[in-house]
Amino acid sequence: MADPKPPQLQLFNSMTKRKEPFQPRVEGKVSMYVCGVTPYDFSHVGHARVYVSFDVLYRYLKFLGYEVEYVRNFTDIDDKIIRRANESGETFTSLSSRFINEFLLDMAELKCLPPTCEPRVTEHIKHIKELITKIMENGHAYAIEGDVYFSVDSFPEYLLLSGRKLDQNRAGERVAVDVRKRNPADFALWKSAKEGEPSWESRWGHGRPGWHIECSAMSAHYLGHVFDIHGGGRDLIFPHHENELAQSRAAYPESKVMCWMHNGFVNKDDQKMSKSENNFFTIRDIISVYHPMALRFFLIRTHYRSDVNYSDKGIENASDRVYYIYQTLYDCEEVLSQYREEGVSVLVPAEEQNLVNSHHSAFLEYMSDDLKTTDVLDGFTELLKAINSNLNDLKKLQQKLEQQKKKQQEKNKQQQQKQQQPQKQPENYIRALSALETEIKDKLSILGLMPPSLAEVLKQLKDKALKRAHLTEEQLQEQIKQRTAARKNKQFDVSDGIRKHLATLGISLMDEPTGTVWRPCEPEWPEESGSVAIDVPEKLTKPQPHPEDSGSVTSGGVTETVATDEKSPTPLNWSLSLLIDRYTRGKEESERDRDSFKSEM
Repeated sequence: MADPKPPQLQLFNSMTKRKEPFQPRVEGKVSMYVCGVTPYDFSHVGHARVYVSFDVLYRYLKFLGYEVEYVRNFTDIDDKIIRRANESGETFTSLSSRFINEFLLDMAELKCLPPTCEPRVTEHIKHIKELITKIMENGHAYAIEGDVYFSVDSFPEYLLLSGRKLDQNRAGERVAVDVRKRNPADFALWKSAKEGEPSWESRWGHGRPGWHIECSAMSAHYLGHVFDIHGGGRDLIFPHHENELAQSRAAYPESKVMCWMHNGFVNKDDQKMSKSENNFFTIRDIISVYHPMALRFFLIRTHYRSDVNYSDKGIENASDRVYYIYQTLYDCEEVLSQYREEGVSVLVPAEEQNLVNSHHSAFLEYMSDDLKTTDVLDGFTELLKAINSNLNDLKKLQQKLEQQKKKQQEKNKQQQQKQQQPQKQPENYIRALSALETEIKDKLSILGLMPPSLAEVLKQLKDKALKRAHLTEEQLQEQIKQRTAARKNKQFDVSDGIRKHLATLGISLMDEPTGTVWRPCEPEWPEESGSVAIDVPEKLTKPQPHPEDSGSVTSGGVTETVATDEKSPTPLNWSLSLLIDRYTRGKEESERDRDSFKSEM
């Protein structure tokens, strides 16, 4: 069966305030510009939301067969950069380059593909000055004592993108109050040099670019005056993108962005997360205790235009989901690896083939409808269930066939006839598993969620879970050993207490014929699980020191010493004797552990 043709891609245009069919200017090619970071500090999770969102779009456009020219800039000269460089005693170039490198490391961790081009403002001063000159020649800007301002009164289209009124303009959007301006809303295109600040020579005197002009100049230089997609966070609609649009069209009236796209905010306690509000977590903060793929999953679990409310529970759920996905795929790989050399000639069973076809069509439908990643991620559930079901059924069949080999060759006719009834054979399961695995991996790759090694990412996820629990593998195995001993001695209250205690830390124990194994899970808090309350450390909202760590964490570019108290209760302080004392004083025995123990006898 040939792959169905993807539906027409629909994208929400912030200019028209509606979803529209996406038609690139040049058939087969897409030009896209996304506003980049101002590199004066470590990037926060709000930045991650922007670039993960547009990375998903970038990947999907490439999947659809487009050749994409993706430009994402760096604002490497800015008031904040200058101020931070002066505070740290380094040049603005050194500071901005350092944090550009840190940003690129964060993007690599989040599996964001590198854009086609990543220009820096300081590399395009010539183009910026030429654009300002053109705006002035067209009568839309004026110079005052070395400063150049855009005249909003001269441009009737101003505020067309945001739909705002001039009297709605907010103070503090990187716009300094200047009584010399003709209109308080006029914004700077060029700032005159101040003592101790970097500057470039111009016809208006030494100075440096304003914030907004840079993107007009760089987008035009790399993509032309008309291009397909311009993106960024919703907070950029006004003033940045509004001013950018005015500048570009004031200089070249033919300038046009075919589709303006903006992602929603990341909120903490229903307030926009930002450095200015000091309520943010850096990307480094998050991925020091959660796997980067958990953060990526968390961010795309919500549709890109909706706001995301960051919470421990949300990121824990995302971490649990990616572990489940990768563990299922790993189990599937392990089974299929035994058969890859043999080759299987049978067709994919109809049930699984229909499931794959249905998922493929739904994926295209959701992604082509303004990137409905929430529905896409939900859609993996049935395929994953089908893999686990086939793995279980194949294991049972293999056990049955192995038992039949050990039986006598002669059986009565009735038994032979019953066994000859149509049923799935091992090769049917293998073909089903292979088709399901391929479909999931292909689609995860489009979303940027497919790691190069499943075994490696599973180990990393477990390491992060141990770090959040303040446990080492050896300490966890000791608790598992203590629980096993308690079960053997029929101290089910104690064994269940250990299990429940570990569950509150995000560690799930599973008893198998070969012994007890563990996996990360969403923490079960005492009030949720019904277990007796045990003092445990407060849930991590900022990274806490691991037993091997030095006792320092980095937050917002500032290293802070984390105070530790050896006497304070942590999971490491709970001894077996304390658990025995707590759970054996006249308490009812644990039905769960007792029944589990009996079933193994």
